[in-house]
Amino acid sequence: MLRLIKHRRFKTFLFLGVTTVLIVLLLGIPKSSHTAMTSLRSLAQNREIVIGAAVAINPLRNEPVYREVLAREFSSLTAENVMKFRFLHPERDRYDFTDADTLVTFAEDNNMKVRGHTLVWHLELPQWLTEGNFTRQQLLQILRDHIYTVVGHYRGKVFAWDVVNEGIGDNNQLRDTIWLKVIGPDYIDLAFRWAHEADPKARLFYNNYGGEGLGEKSDAIYNLVRGMVERGVPIHGVGLQMHVGLNNAPPTADVAANIQRFAALGLDVHITEMDVKLQDGTGTQAERFAAQAKIYRDMLGVCLSKRNCKAFVLWGFTDKHSWIPWFTKKPDAALIFDRFYRPKPAYNALREVLMQQR
Repeated sequence: MLRLIKHRRFKTFLFLGVTTVLIVLLLGIPKSSHTAMTSLRSLAQNREIVIGAAVAINPLRNEPVYREVLAREFSSLTAENVMKFRFLHPERDRYDFTDADTLVTFAEDNNMKVRGHTLVWHLELPQWLTEGNFTRQQLLQILRDHIYTVVGHYRGKVFAWDVVNEGIGDNNQLRDTIWLKVIGPDYIDLAFRWAHEADPKARLFYNNYGGEGLGEKSDAIYNLVRGMVERGVPIHGVGLQMHVGLNNAPPTADVAANIQRFAALGLDVHITEMDVKLQDGTGTQAERFAAQAKIYRDMLGVCLSKRNCKAFVLWGFTDKHSWIPWFTKKPDAALIFDRFYRPKPAYNALREVLMQQR
């Protein structure tokens, strides 16, 4: 009798277990309150603005949750590193598009736009280039071939390129780089012309940090691109990076005025690399997260208020893969998801702004 009772209990448990599995398969596993919320991507689409993030290749390949959050929350991605010169062009006569192609394929599979970053920069250059002792004519040919090859490879797949990155230095003059020393200041105009020839439909941007508000550096950037417009150079916009901290975010009125003067030149603006460091702030963690959220909220609000501000891009999205701790050698949490991909107050702040009526 005891054996019979145990057998009947087992059959009952088995029936209940199979029934539960069938119900889950038919109805689906209930989503968390976060995943059930309308994504940043959907809200941004309603506001007709691109919402993007810089993407690192290793987590894109190896972390399913990274891919899931990226595709759900963002409509655009930027290559954090793999489209820079030394990654794409490691040897003078050899290009390697393997990692960058992986990123672009992910974007295509998830109906996302791609911002190309970057064609001309003073950093992340291969040794063969920096130590090549090239003549002006040789370096012109190298740069032209690089731009034609890279932009041509992604023709029709990259909607916007950061053609020249950080050409204005911290002294508010053209940065003293290999490009300036050997070619001269016209390397900037030439880079834009070559990029336009390689893909006439791509939007071409000059990108820089430290000039988001008003001041000497933003004046230098403005004067640079105004001259390009006057010379008929095919430039379509300016990227304002927006790497800021709790104590040095520019006043929103200054950012608005800066965006507006680019509009007067007929240029778009993208916020291209935003993150907000906590390490220089004071107060409890909750207070610093609240201050961080306010900066994100304010900057997105300014962008939405200007018709020519058409993209709002973060330099990453999870603190697990932020560049800030590596660069500053200090712990930080500068992005909108924590290390475990949980949304922070900054994420909620962006949602609230996007949900507001126009």
